[in-house]
Amino acid sequence: MSFSAAPPPWSRSPAARGLGELLGAAFHVLQRVRHPRPLHPRGAILSGELRGIPDAAPAGIRWIDDAPAGPVPVIARVSRSLGLPAPLPDVAGLALRFEADGRPVDVELASTGWLVPARFALLPVRRIERARFGTLLPYRGERGAVSLGARTLSGRPPATDPREIARADPAAGWTLTLGHARAFGPWHPFARLTLRLDPDQDDRGLRFDAVRRPLPGAGVYDAVRAVRQPSYLRVQPADGPVRLPRGRAAEEGMPRTRTITE
Repeated sequence: MSFSAAPPPWSRSPAARGLGELLGAAFHVLQRVRHPRPLHPRGAILSGELRGIPDAAPAGIRWIDDAPAGPVPVIARVSRSLGLPAPLPDVAGLALRFEADGRPVDVELASTGWLVPARFALLPVRRIERARFGTLLPYRGERGAVSLGARTLSGRPPATDPREIARADPAAGWTLTLGHARAFGPWHPFARLTLRLDPDQDDRGLRFDAVRRPLPGAGVYDAVRAVRQPSYLRVQPADGPVRLPRGRAAEEGMPRTRTITE
C-alpha cells in the first residue's frame, strides 16, 4: 500500500522563499557531514497511545475538535538536536506519528518557551522531561493560527540516545499533556500522551514531515511551507518506508513499515 501527499505550491513571498532556500542549502551541506540526519542524529524510539480529554476547548482543527473516542496508537522519536550528551544543554525534539483517515500523520515538536514570545523560539534544555515542547511554526486552523504544545505530566523518557537503551527501564513510562493555543493566547489541554521504550529501535522508517503528513483539518501557511520544506526535501527521500504505530498494524495483520509516494 502506498500514500500520496504531494506538497502544494510554495509561497510567493520572496523573503520566505529566500529563507527556505538558504536553510535548504545549509541542511544539504550538513547532511554531507552527518548522513542521513543532519540534525537529531541519534534518538530513542518510543511507543504508546494518545487519549483525548473530554470537553476540551475547541481548536478549530478537525482532528482535535472531533477527537477519536478511544486510544490512538502512537510511535515517537525523542532526540537531541545536536546530539550532545546529557547533561549538556541541547534543543530537544519529540516527533509523533499516528494514523487518521487511513493515513499516517506526523506532529513535530521541539523544546521552546511556553509563553509569548518565547514559544516561537528554540530553547536548549538539560533534562528533556523538563522541556516545554511546541510546534514553533503554527498550523492554519478554521479561526486562525494554532500552535500545538506538550509538557510532562509524570515520568521521563527512558532514553534519548541509543547508547542509553541498554541500561534503560523498558517499563518506565513518560506521560505528557498535549495542548493547543492561538498564536498569542493561553494553552488549552486536549489530550494525554503516554510513551514507553519501543522494543524495535530501527528508525529507518521514522523520517517525520508534518507538512507532507498533516494533521487532519489543519492547513499550512504558504510562508511556513516555503521556509521549512526545502530543507526537508533536500535531506529526506521522496519515496521511502513509513513505519506505523504497532497497534493498528498488528490488529489488521499489516506490516509496520509501508511505502510512501510523494
